[in-house]
Amino acid sequence: MKSLFKKKTLFGVSPLGAMMSYFVLGLWAFFILFPLYWLFITSLKEPGDVNNGPFYIPFIDFQPSLHAWRYILGELRSETIPKFLNTVGVSLISTAVAITFGACAAYALTRFQYRPKIATIFMFIASVVAAIVLFTLGVPGLLAAVIGIAIFLVCLNTLAKRFTRALGNSNIAFWLISQRIMPPITVVIPIYVLFFAIQKGLGIKLLDTWAALIISYVGANLPIVVWLMRDYFQNIPLELEESASIDGASRYRIFTTVVLPLAMPGLVATFLFVLVFAWNEYLLALFLTSSVNAQTMPMFVVAQNATRGPQWWYLSVLVMIMIVPVIIMAIFLERYISRGLLVGAVKG
Repeated sequence: MKSLFKKKTLFGVSPLGAMMSYFVLGLWAFFILFPLYWLFITSLKEPGDVNNGPFYIPFIDFQPSLHAWRYILGELRSETIPKFLNTVGVSLISTAVAITFGACAAYALTRFQYRPKIATIFMFIASVVAAIVLFTLGVPGLLAAVIGIAIFLVCLNTLAKRFTRALGNSNIAFWLISQRIMPPITVVIPIYVLFFAIQKGLGIKLLDTWAALIISYVGANLPIVVWLMRDYFQNIPLELEESASIDGASRYRIFTTVVLPLAMPGLVATFLFVLVFAWNEYLLALFLTSSVNAQTMPMFVVAQNATRGPQWWYLSVLVMIMIVPVIIMAIFLERYISRGLLVGAVKG
Protein backbone atom coordinates (compact mmCIF):
# COMPACT_ATOMS: atom_id res chain seq x y z
CA MET A 1 0.00 0.00 0.00
CA LYS A 2 2.86 2.37 0.74
CA SER A 3 4.09 2.06 -2.84
CA LEU A 4 0.80 3.60 -4.06
CA PHE A 5 1.63 6.82 -2.25
CA LYS A 6 5.37 6.88 -2.94
CA LYS A 7 6.75 9.21 -5.63
CA LYS A 8 9.23 7.66 -8.04
CA THR A 9 10.95 10.98 -8.72
CA LEU A 10 11.25 14.28 -6.89
CA PHE A 11 8.87 16.12 -9.21
CA GLY A 12 6.78 13.10 -10.18
CA VAL A 13 3.48 11.85 -8.82
CA SER A 14 2.63 8.72 -6.92
CA PRO A 15 0.85 5.83 -8.67
CA LEU A 16 -2.34 6.66 -6.79
CA GLY A 17 -2.04 10.32 -7.80
CA ALA A 18 -1.54 9.29 -11.42
CA MET A 19 -4.59 7.03 -11.27
CA MET A 20 -6.71 9.84 -9.83
CA SER A 21 -5.41 12.26 -12.48
CA TYR A 22 -6.26 9.87 -15.30
CA PHE A 23 -9.69 9.24 -13.78
CA VAL A 24 -10.49 12.96 -13.57
CA LEU A 25 -9.16 13.58 -17.09
CA GLY A 26 -11.13 10.63 -18.46
CA LEU A 27 -14.29 11.87 -16.76
CA TRP A 28 -13.76 15.34 -18.16
CA ALA A 29 -13.09 13.94 -21.66
CA PHE A 30 -16.33 11.95 -21.40
CA PHE A 31 -18.36 15.07 -20.60
CA ILE A 32 -16.69 16.94 -23.48
CA LEU A 33 -16.94 14.22 -26.13
CA PHE A 34 -20.31 12.68 -25.26
CA PRO A 35 -22.35 15.52 -26.87
CA LEU A 36 -20.39 14.99 -30.09
CA TYR A 37 -21.04 11.25 -29.92
CA TRP A 38 -24.74 11.84 -29.25
CA LEU A 39 -24.90 14.24 -32.19
CA PHE A 40 -23.29 11.66 -34.47
CA ILE A 41 -25.54 8.74 -33.51
CA THR A 42 -28.62 10.98 -33.73
CA SER A 43 -27.75 11.68 -37.36
CA LEU A 44 -27.87 7.89 -37.94
CA LYS A 45 -31.31 7.36 -36.39
CA GLU A 46 -34.75 7.11 -37.89
CA PRO A 47 -37.42 9.49 -36.53
CA GLY A 48 -38.92 6.66 -34.46
CA ASP A 49 -35.58 5.88 -32.82
CA VAL A 50 -35.18 9.53 -31.80
CA ASN A 51 -38.71 9.92 -30.47
CA ASN A 52 -38.81 6.55 -28.65
CA GLY A 53 -35.30 6.73 -27.22
CA PRO A 54 -32.91 7.33 -25.76
CA PHE A 55 -30.80 4.75 -27.59
CA TYR A 56 -27.03 4.91 -27.21
CA ILE A 57 -25.30 2.04 -29.01
CA PRO A 58 -25.70 1.45 -32.78
CA PHE A 59 -26.60 -2.09 -33.91
CA ILE A 60 -27.56 -2.95 -30.31
CA ASP A 61 -30.07 -0.31 -29.20
CA PHE A 62 -31.07 0.70 -32.70
CA GLN A 63 -30.33 -0.03 -36.37
CA PRO A 64 -28.29 2.79 -37.97
CA SER A 65 -29.73 4.49 -41.04
CA LEU A 66 -28.49 7.10 -43.51
CA HIS A 67 -32.02 8.41 -43.95
CA ALA A 68 -31.19 11.90 -42.60
CA TRP A 69 -27.93 12.14 -44.54
CA ARG A 70 -29.62 11.18 -47.81
CA TYR A 71 -32.28 13.81 -47.24
CA ILE A 72 -29.87 16.65 -46.40
CA LEU A 73 -27.29 15.79 -49.08
CA GLY A 74 -29.87 14.61 -51.58
CA GLU A 75 -33.21 16.39 -51.55
CA LEU A 76 -31.80 19.52 -49.88
CA ARG A 77 -28.50 19.45 -51.76
CA SER A 78 -29.36 22.57 -53.76
CA GLU A 79 -29.71 24.50 -50.48
CA THR A 80 -27.13 22.81 -48.27
CA ILE A 81 -24.09 22.91 -50.56
CA PRO A 82 -24.33 26.62 -51.56
CA LYS A 83 -24.77 27.70 -47.93
CA PHE A 84 -21.87 25.50 -46.86
CA LEU A 85 -19.65 26.99 -49.58
CA ASN A 86 -20.75 30.47 -48.52
CA THR A 87 -19.72 29.69 -44.95
CA VAL A 88 -16.35 28.32 -46.01
CA GLY A 89 -15.57 31.17 -48.40
CA VAL A 90 -16.70 34.04 -46.17
CA SER A 91 -15.06 32.58 -43.05
CA LEU A 92 -11.69 31.83 -44.66
CA ILE A 93 -11.43 35.11 -46.55
CA SER A 94 -12.53 37.29 -43.61
CA THR A 95 -10.20 35.42 -41.24
CA ALA A 96 -7.25 35.74 -43.61
CA VAL A 97 -7.85 39.49 -44.04
CA ALA A 98 -8.30 39.99 -40.29
CA ILE A 99 -5.09 38.06 -39.55
CA THR A 100 -3.13 40.04 -42.15
CA PHE A 101 -4.18 43.50 -40.98
CA GLY A 102 -4.39 42.53 -37.30
CA ALA A 103 -0.88 41.07 -37.19
CA CYS A 104 0.54 44.21 -38.79
CA ALA A 105 -1.35 46.44 -36.36
CA ALA A 106 -0.31 44.33 -33.36
CA TYR A 107 3.34 44.46 -34.39
CA ALA A 108 3.15 48.22 -34.82
CA LEU A 109 1.66 48.60 -31.35
CA THR A 110 4.57 46.68 -29.82
CA ARG A 111 7.45 48.26 -31.74
CA PHE A 112 6.35 51.85 -32.40
CA GLN A 113 5.12 54.52 -30.02
CA TYR A 114 1.95 56.38 -30.95
CA ARG A 115 0.84 59.61 -29.29
CA PRO A 116 -2.42 60.65 -31.00
CA LYS A 117 -3.94 63.78 -29.52
CA ILE A 118 -7.40 63.41 -28.04
CA ALA A 119 -8.50 66.61 -29.76
CA THR A 120 -7.44 65.24 -33.16
CA ILE A 121 -9.47 62.08 -32.58
CA PHE A 122 -12.61 63.99 -31.63
CA MET A 123 -12.21 66.33 -34.60
CA PHE A 124 -11.93 63.39 -36.97
CA ILE A 125 -15.09 61.85 -35.51
CA ALA A 126 -16.89 65.19 -35.82
CA SER A 127 -15.81 65.49 -39.46
CA VAL A 128 -17.10 62.00 -40.25
CA VAL A 129 -20.41 62.78 -38.56
CA ALA A 130 -20.66 66.04 -40.54
CA ALA A 131 -20.07 64.16 -43.81
CA ILE A 132 -22.75 61.60 -42.91
CA VAL A 133 -25.24 64.32 -42.01
CA LEU A 134 -24.60 66.11 -45.31
CA PHE A 135 -25.05 62.83 -47.18
CA THR A 136 -28.38 62.14 -45.46
CA LEU A 137 -29.53 65.68 -46.35
CA GLY A 138 -29.11 64.98 -50.05
CA VAL A 139 -25.53 66.11 -50.71
CA PRO A 140 -23.74 63.76 -53.17
CA GLY A 141 -21.55 61.21 -51.41
CA LEU A 142 -18.26 62.32 -52.97
CA LEU A 143 -18.93 65.99 -52.20
CA ALA A 144 -19.92 65.16 -48.61
CA ALA A 145 -16.66 63.23 -48.16
CA VAL A 146 -14.60 66.13 -49.55
CA ILE A 147 -16.34 68.59 -47.23
CA GLY A 148 -15.71 66.29 -44.24
CA ILE A 149 -12.00 66.01 -45.11
CA ALA A 150 -11.76 69.78 -45.54
CA ILE A 151 -13.36 70.37 -42.13
CA PHE A 152 -10.94 67.94 -40.52
CA LEU A 153 -7.86 69.54 -42.11
CA VAL A 154 -8.94 73.05 -41.11
CA CYS A 155 -9.58 71.99 -37.51
CA LEU A 156 -6.33 70.00 -37.45
CA ASN A 157 -4.26 73.07 -38.35
CA THR A 158 -6.10 75.43 -36.00
CA LEU A 159 -7.93 74.01 -33.00
CA ALA A 160 -5.94 70.77 -32.54
CA LYS A 161 -2.72 72.66 -31.80
CA ARG A 162 -4.30 74.20 -28.70
CA PHE A 163 -4.61 70.81 -26.94
CA THR A 164 -1.63 68.70 -25.89
CA ARG A 165 -3.12 65.72 -24.08
CA ALA A 166 -2.47 62.51 -25.99
CA LEU A 167 -3.07 58.77 -25.78
CA GLY A 168 -0.57 55.90 -25.80
CA ASN A 169 -0.27 52.41 -27.25
CA SER A 170 -2.02 50.81 -24.28
CA ASN A 171 -4.98 53.15 -24.71
CA ILE A 172 -5.22 52.23 -28.39
CA ALA A 173 -5.08 48.50 -27.63
CA PHE A 174 -7.77 48.82 -24.96
CA TRP A 175 -9.98 50.81 -27.32
CA LEU A 176 -9.63 48.10 -29.95
CA ILE A 177 -10.64 45.26 -27.65
CA SER A 178 -13.51 47.33 -26.26
CA GLN A 179 -15.05 47.25 -29.74
CA ARG A 180 -15.28 43.45 -29.51
CA ILE A 181 -16.75 43.55 -26.02
CA MET A 182 -19.58 45.75 -27.23
CA PRO A 183 -22.76 43.71 -27.92
CA PRO A 184 -23.16 43.06 -31.68
CA ILE A 185 -26.84 44.02 -31.59
CA THR A 186 -25.83 47.64 -30.96
CA VAL A 187 -24.01 47.92 -34.30
CA VAL A 188 -25.81 45.52 -36.63
CA ILE A 189 -28.57 47.98 -37.52
CA PRO A 190 -26.16 50.89 -38.21
CA ILE A 191 -24.09 48.53 -40.39
CA TYR A 192 -27.20 47.56 -42.34
CA VAL A 193 -28.20 51.23 -42.77
CA LEU A 194 -24.66 52.11 -43.90
CA PHE A 195 -24.56 49.36 -46.53
CA PHE A 196 -28.04 50.26 -47.69
CA ALA A 197 -27.06 53.94 -48.05
CA ILE A 198 -23.92 53.02 -50.01
CA GLN A 199 -25.92 50.71 -52.24
CA LYS A 200 -28.56 53.38 -52.87
CA GLY A 201 -26.27 56.38 -53.21
CA LEU A 202 -23.25 54.93 -55.03
CA GLY A 203 -24.91 51.98 -56.76
CA ILE A 204 -22.50 49.47 -55.18
CA LYS A 205 -24.40 46.31 -54.21
CA LEU A 206 -23.35 45.21 -50.73
CA LEU A 207 -26.40 43.73 -49.06
CA ASP A 208 -26.89 40.03 -49.63
CA THR A 209 -23.32 39.57 -50.88
CA TRP A 210 -20.10 38.01 -49.63
CA ALA A 211 -18.57 41.49 -49.49
CA ALA A 212 -20.99 42.66 -46.80
CA LEU A 213 -20.27 39.64 -44.61
CA ILE A 214 -16.52 39.78 -45.14
CA ILE A 215 -16.31 43.49 -44.29
CA SER A 216 -18.47 43.02 -41.20
CA TYR A 217 -16.61 39.91 -40.00
CA VAL A 218 -13.24 41.58 -40.47
CA GLY A 219 -14.37 44.59 -38.47
CA ALA A 220 -15.79 42.40 -35.71
CA ASN A 221 -12.80 40.05 -35.40
CA LEU A 222 -9.91 42.44 -36.04
CA PRO A 223 -9.73 43.55 -32.36
CA ILE A 224 -9.28 39.92 -31.24
CA VAL A 225 -6.38 39.43 -33.63
CA VAL A 226 -4.69 42.65 -32.49
CA TRP A 227 -5.14 41.82 -28.81
CA LEU A 228 -3.83 38.24 -29.03
CA MET A 229 -0.96 38.91 -31.43
CA ARG A 230 0.13 41.99 -29.47
CA ASP A 231 0.84 39.79 -26.45
CA TYR A 232 2.67 37.28 -28.62
CA PHE A 233 4.88 39.87 -30.33
CA GLN A 234 5.79 41.33 -26.94
CA ASN A 235 7.37 37.97 -25.98
CA ILE A 236 9.63 37.88 -29.05
CA PRO A 237 13.10 39.14 -28.03
CA LEU A 238 13.80 42.57 -29.45
CA GLU A 239 17.50 41.65 -29.73
CA LEU A 240 16.74 39.38 -32.70
CA GLU A 241 15.30 42.31 -34.63
CA GLU A 242 18.18 44.57 -33.62
CA SER A 243 20.67 41.99 -34.88
CA ALA A 244 18.87 41.76 -38.21
CA SER A 245 18.76 45.54 -38.43
CA ILE A 246 22.53 45.76 -37.85
CA ASP A 247 22.99 43.29 -40.73
CA GLY A 248 21.12 45.72 -42.99
CA ALA A 249 17.64 44.19 -43.03
CA SER A 250 14.77 46.60 -43.56
CA ARG A 251 11.82 46.81 -41.19
CA TYR A 252 9.64 44.95 -43.70
CA ARG A 253 12.18 42.14 -44.07
CA ILE A 254 12.60 41.87 -40.30
CA PHE A 255 8.86 41.52 -39.92
CA THR A 256 8.43 38.92 -42.67
CA THR A 257 11.57 36.80 -42.18
CA VAL A 258 12.29 37.10 -38.45
CA VAL A 259 9.15 38.01 -36.54
CA LEU A 260 6.42 36.14 -38.45
CA PRO A 261 8.20 32.72 -38.44
CA LEU A 262 8.69 33.02 -34.67
CA ALA A 263 5.06 34.08 -34.25
CA MET A 264 3.66 31.24 -36.35
CA PRO A 265 2.16 29.31 -33.37
CA GLY A 266 0.35 32.45 -32.24
CA LEU A 267 -0.83 33.20 -35.77
CA VAL A 268 -2.23 29.69 -36.22
CA ALA A 269 -3.99 29.69 -32.85
CA THR A 270 -5.44 33.14 -33.48
CA PHE A 271 -6.46 32.09 -37.00
CA LEU A 272 -8.45 29.16 -35.65
CA PHE A 273 -10.11 31.27 -32.95
CA VAL A 274 -11.18 33.91 -35.44
CA LEU A 275 -12.27 31.27 -37.95
CA VAL A 276 -14.59 29.72 -35.36
CA PHE A 277 -16.09 33.12 -34.58
CA ALA A 278 -16.71 33.81 -38.27
CA TRP A 279 -17.91 30.25 -38.93
CA ASN A 280 -20.57 30.40 -36.21
CA GLU A 281 -21.65 34.02 -36.68
CA TYR A 282 -25.41 34.37 -37.00
CA LEU A 283 -26.63 37.87 -36.14
CA LEU A 284 -24.77 39.79 -38.85
CA ALA A 285 -25.63 37.16 -41.46
CA LEU A 286 -29.28 37.40 -40.45
CA PHE A 287 -29.45 41.15 -41.08
CA LEU A 288 -27.16 41.39 -44.11
CA THR A 289 -28.31 38.41 -46.21
CA SER A 290 -31.67 37.19 -47.43
CA SER A 291 -31.06 34.68 -50.25
CA VAL A 292 -29.04 31.61 -51.05
CA ASN A 293 -26.37 33.80 -52.68
CA ALA A 294 -24.81 34.72 -49.34
CA GLN A 295 -26.65 32.94 -46.52
CA THR A 296 -24.48 30.80 -44.25
CA MET A 297 -24.96 27.49 -42.46
CA PRO A 298 -25.96 28.93 -39.05
CA MET A 299 -28.89 30.68 -40.74
CA PHE A 300 -29.80 27.48 -42.60
CA VAL A 301 -29.84 25.44 -39.38
CA VAL A 302 -32.06 27.95 -37.60
CA ALA A 303 -34.35 28.23 -40.63
CA GLN A 304 -34.77 24.46 -40.85
CA ASN A 305 -35.60 24.29 -37.15
CA ALA A 306 -38.14 27.13 -37.50
CA THR A 307 -39.92 25.73 -40.56
CA ARG A 308 -39.85 22.01 -39.80
CA GLY A 309 -39.79 22.02 -36.01
CA PRO A 310 -37.27 20.13 -33.83
CA GLN A 311 -36.52 17.29 -36.27
CA TRP A 312 -33.28 16.37 -34.52
CA TRP A 313 -32.21 13.72 -37.04
CA TYR A 314 -32.00 16.37 -39.78
CA LEU A 315 -30.58 19.10 -37.55
CA SER A 316 -27.86 16.77 -36.27
CA VAL A 317 -26.68 16.19 -39.85
CA LEU A 318 -26.50 19.92 -40.51
CA VAL A 319 -24.59 20.53 -37.29
CA MET A 320 -22.20 17.69 -38.13
CA ILE A 321 -21.54 19.27 -41.52
CA MET A 322 -20.77 22.54 -39.72
CA ILE A 323 -18.43 21.29 -37.00
CA VAL A 324 -16.49 18.48 -38.70
CA PRO A 325 -14.35 20.76 -40.94
CA VAL A 326 -13.32 22.89 -37.95
CA ILE A 327 -12.50 19.79 -35.87
CA ILE A 328 -10.36 18.36 -38.68
CA MET A 329 -8.53 21.65 -39.06
CA ALA A 330 -7.90 21.83 -35.31
CA ILE A 331 -6.47 18.29 -35.33
CA PHE A 332 -4.02 19.10 -38.13
CA LEU A 333 -2.97 22.38 -36.48
CA GLU A 334 -2.82 20.98 -32.93
CA ARG A 335 0.93 21.32 -32.52
CA TYR A 336 0.77 25.01 -33.39
CA ILE A 337 -2.33 25.63 -31.28
CA SER A 338 -0.84 24.05 -28.14
CA ARG A 339 2.10 26.45 -28.36
CA GLY A 340 0.00 29.43 -29.36
CA LEU A 341 -2.30 28.97 -26.36
CA LEU A 342 0.64 29.86 -24.12
CA VAL A 343 0.69 33.42 -25.46
CA GLY A 344 1.67 35.68 -22.59
CA ALA A 345 1.78 32.81 -20.10
CA VAL A 346 5.50 33.25 -19.41
CA LYS A 347 7.00 36.67 -18.93
CA GLY A 348 10.61 37.67 -18.59
